Amino acid sequence: MRKSAVFCLVCLFVLGVSANLLAKTGSTEAKAMVEKAAAFLKAQGKEKAFAEFGNSQGQFRKGDLYIFVLDMKADILAHGARHKMIGKGSLEWTDPEGKPFFKEIIEGAKVKEVGWVSYKWTKPSSKKLAEKTTYFQKVGDVVICCGSYVN
Repeated sequence: MRKSAVFCLVCLFVLGVSANLLAKTGSTEAKAMVEKAAAFLKAQGKEKAFAEFGNSQGQFRKGDLYIFVLDMKADILAHGARHKMIGKGSLEWTDPEGKPFFKEIIEGAKVKEVGWVSYKWTKPSSKKLAEKTTYFQKVGDVVICCGSYVN
């Protein structure tokens, strides 16, 4: 009985560490993708960059990771997963728990130009609501974003 309890505790610990490492890996990938997208935007200009960010088979789409771009009013200029969102104003949008995450991204970009915001969003691969942590970076008059899903 004691061996079973110890085994269960070890399994829980390993699962917890694994989940934490996966979340950190996703966050690291999201940040790297934003940095790559920022360099691409600076080199290629908005028209080419926004087209590439929206290409579902392109270099800025990897599984559930994708780039989206906002202007400083939170209008969506490019979106790698939901093209129907382009052109929509999102400043007042909230997640299912009422968190105004787009507003937080814009306010963060105005103050410190880079940062992280967490919220609930539908995961493309599962179509289910999940915790998402998004990294953002202000580049000129736009904010480039990419988030990773925690679960």
